[in-house]
Amino acid sequence: MARRTLRDWIADIGFFLFAVAFSVVTSENVVAHTDLSEEALFFDMLAGGLACALLFLRRRLPVQLSVVLLVTGAFSHFVTGATMVALFTVAAHRPPRITRWVAALAAAPLPVFLIRRPDPSLPATTSAIVYFALIAGSFGWGLYVHSRRKLIAELRERAERAEAEAQRQAREVIAREMHDVLAHRLSLLSVHAGALEFNPGAPAAEVQRASGVIRDSAHQALEDLREIIGVLRLPADDDSAEQPLPTLGDLPQLVAESQEAGMRVALDLQVIDAARAPAPSGRTVYRIVQEGLTNARKHAPDTEVTVAVSGGPGEGLAVEVRNAAPTTASIAAVPGAIPGAGQGLIGLAERAKLADGRLEYGRAGADFRLHAWLPWTAQLAQREPPNAAAPASEPSARVLPPASGRKKRAVR
Repeated sequence: MARRTLRDWIADIGFFLFAVAFSVVTSENVVAHTDLSEEALFFDMLAGGLACALLFLRRRLPVQLSVVLLVTGAFSHFVTGATMVALFTVAAHRPPRITRWVAALAAAPLPVFLIRRPDPSLPATTSAIVYFALIAGSFGWGLYVHSRRKLIAELRERAERAEAEAQRQAREVIAREMHDVLAHRLSLLSVHAGALEFNPGAPAAEVQRASGVIRDSAHQALEDLREIIGVLRLPADDDSAEQPLPTLGDLPQLVAESQEAGMRVALDLQVIDAARAPAPSGRTVYRIVQEGLTNARKHAPDTEVTVAVSGGPGEGLAVEVRNAAPTTASIAAVPGAIPGAGQGLIGLAERAKLADGRLEYGRAGADFRLHAWLPWTAQLAQREPPNAAAPASEPSARVLPPASGRKKRAVR
């Protein structure tokens, strides 16, 4: 048994004083309506005092104490207060099965009392009725405390599970964000570093340009990582800092970065009123395109990638990233292939599901196709603020690849 705390001592002393007070308050009525001798009354009071003292054992032996006091209560009135406390303890701290057995023992004299058909006008009858009522009230109070304690424990456990689940989901969100951001940046860096490694005789201008892109990509990756870590270090209730969340208007810049790395990318952006696109759906579209470009750069670096985004209020946003599927020979021929964790597409499927959308990916003939649909309701569009990065006057744009992969891509 654990040691009593200060609160336990206060409760035990309080119950002891309650039992003593109950005996003292009701003693006058007992003396007036009983024909006990002075000696019998003395032993009755002595038994009541001993019963009150035994209440300090109620935490250790509540069932045994209740049985002893119930049996003693058949011969002594002054143990009634202690009996009530002991029965309350059993109902509040013991399983219902044990409580039922103790309650059956306490109610055992009741049928005998009813069979005798006592005269309601007699004081003894009134005392017996009051006694059984007090016993029933003690059980009822204890059962209430037991159920309330159980409910509080269940609510606390449920809250702890909910908090753990929220923390797990937060970690997953952060992991997806770091994967999407850093995988894109580092894959760009790896492409240019690989080009320098396998083409050491390149002209000085190309080497300088590739080195600049490597420097810029590494710097941007560090900036993205610093922003994400900064969000992690904020208190849970601090919303003062803006998280590094992209929007639909950032797609041309994303494509331009891939083109700077030598990829052939064609962007067909046909979105009605793109400035009012819902932020969650627009952000998910950005991440889908980013992951599609990263995977194409890893597994099919020499293929052309087409990115098509279309939709509008009420019809949703549709995004498709398509490139020629790599063959076994082309994969083996890729020098310094970029490793992957294989979790990007799984994370995209989770993103789309959280946004109430859907995502499909796989081979479509000779191509690898990544397709998703995301909702865009009128209510969401009304709540979203205008996006300065995508003016409403330019509902669509198309980014076309140049003839040479080494030149900067043109944007119309």
